[in-house]
Amino acid sequence: MNQKKVRCTNLVLADEINRAPAKVQSALLEAMQERQITIGDQTYSLPHPYLVLATQNPIEQEGTYPLPEAQVDRFMLKLKIGYPDHAEERMILDRMTAPKPVGVQPVTDATNILEARRIVNEIHVDERARNYVVNLISATRYPDEYGMSELKGLIQYGASPRGTISFIQSARAYAFLCNRGYVTPDDIKTIGPDVLRHRIIPSYEAEAEELTSDDLIRMIFDHIEVP
Repeated sequence: MNQKKVRCTNLVLADEINRAPAKVQSALLEAMQERQITIGDQTYSLPHPYLVLATQNPIEQEGTYPLPEAQVDRFMLKLKIGYPDHAEERMILDRMTAPKPVGVQPVTDATNILEARRIVNEIHVDERARNYVVNLISATRYPDEYGMSELKGLIQYGASPRGTISFIQSARAYAFLCNRGYVTPDDIKTIGPDVLRHRIIPSYEAEAEELTSDDLIRMIFDHIEVP
């Protein structure tokens, strides 16, 4: 298969991703996992770095498609974004109603991002912190083995090994943003909900009790001992 390097963006924003049909989802999954795209019988490598961001409307469900679990799991984080506060709303208003378009200036480039990624990968994660992450992930799959038998019927699917990797990398990135060269348990607790939110699938019993994945995550963090 002929492989070529093509010019394309380093950053993709998929707006309202759950409105994309199955073929689009499949193409996006290939890009996210394989770092390549296929057009006909041609395969093209994607540049480094390459990052996919996506939005999803949690309210309107008409005309939407369910996201494949394999694709959802490939997103490192799922953030909950609420309404802007007063100052942010005013900034949006001023920018969007200005007589002239607001100029956008670059703040970094691909070289600096790749260098930051290299530094993040070198941030120290203690053995106890690694075991803490593994215990948290395992508790989402086998809660009864961790003394949380009440959660066994509330979690349909727990987090995958990809979630374990994302946990460590996200904790490292958070420590980097905090100007530290090591990960603390508080880093893990801070980024935990964003890492696990889309990886824990509540059961019908949980939905009947009006429990969300965030509720289940909170219960797990409250129970698992912090090193």
